[in-house]
Amino acid sequence: MLAHRRMKLLPEDQDWTAYVWLVYLLFFLGVPFFFPVPAWQRVATVLGTLAALPLYFWGYWVHGRRALWVVAGFTLLGSLFATINPGASVMFVFAATYLARLGDPPKAFPYLGILLIVEALEAWLLRLPESFWIPTMVFSALIGSVVIQWVHRRRLSDKLLAAQAESEHLAKVAERERIARDLHDLLGHTLSVIVLKSELASRLTASNPARAAEEIRDVERISREALTQVRAAVRGYRSAGFDSELREAMRALEAAGIQVETSVAPPPLSPAQETVFAMALREAVTNVVRHAHATVCRLTLRQTGRFCEMVIADNGLGGALDEGSGLSGMRERVEALGGALERDGSHGTELRIRVPV
Repeated sequence: MLAHRRMKLLPEDQDWTAYVWLVYLLFFLGVPFFFPVPAWQRVATVLGTLAALPLYFWGYWVHGRRALWVVAGFTLLGSLFATINPGASVMFVFAATYLARLGDPPKAFPYLGILLIVEALEAWLLRLPESFWIPTMVFSALIGSVVIQWVHRRRLSDKLLAAQAESEHLAKVAERERIARDLHDLLGHTLSVIVLKSELASRLTASNPARAAEEIRDVERISREALTQVRAAVRGYRSAGFDSELREAMRALEAAGIQVETSVAPPPLSPAQETVFAMALREAVTNVVRHAHATVCRLTLRQTGRFCEMVIADNGLGGALDEGSGLSGMRERVEALGGALERDGSHGTELRIRVPV
């Protein structure tokens, strides 16, 4: 069954006040019925009111230069009835209000000036009484100016709200990406260690049960720490600090049978800088454990001039490597602090990270 589209008089963003302003048409419609005038004038007024109604509602649907047709329509109605119905002044006022649909005030006010000139010329040519043309021009200028400014402020407010909504959307997207990136770094490292320790415990079960039990206890401890770190990452606290990450990195490398050489003498770092180095160390060590097939890994952190530099180098396979989500996330963090990340895979893999301090 086909759904019938319901005809709407006003756009959805328009409130009920548009119906209230129709009360001014009652002034135009009622004048001939309160004074002794020929019947044809009353019939003409009714017809003029019926012509004004669709013009009035159409005006809420048009924008830009198309609004000039509505302005011209009301101006024509006002001109036709100016000599027989004093209430025709409301037609000119309606015409002035629809000038706000042309755009910003610099576009609308020149047309308001033209409308006032037309009203003045008409009053002079038709010799209209002062009781008609003075209120017509005063209220056209006054109400037209107020509506032009009010619509302009509303338009700016709508743009501001739209920009705010877009900003909130982008912030949510960035936060989701941050959480995804951090969870990748956290879980990738931790799960690698858990796998290594579980395999080691499995091999030692028969030959060295005590050592196997110790490795299983380590697996339990690391799992609990991972759960805490995941919760912290979701809350926005990315790392427990560089020292903690360094200890975990050394544990992971040793569990994988990789000899570790360290030289760490960092300068004072801000929390953001320390977090970047800690998360970079986590991701780099995870890659060494998973992919490098290395026997030695060297970790250094020191200040060189204006920069704090960290180098993670191994004697593994090296070679070219596609920049996956882990490495790209690391690069984003470093570059966000004005730093740089370089990777060299010619002799093993060397990852060099520099951040200004």
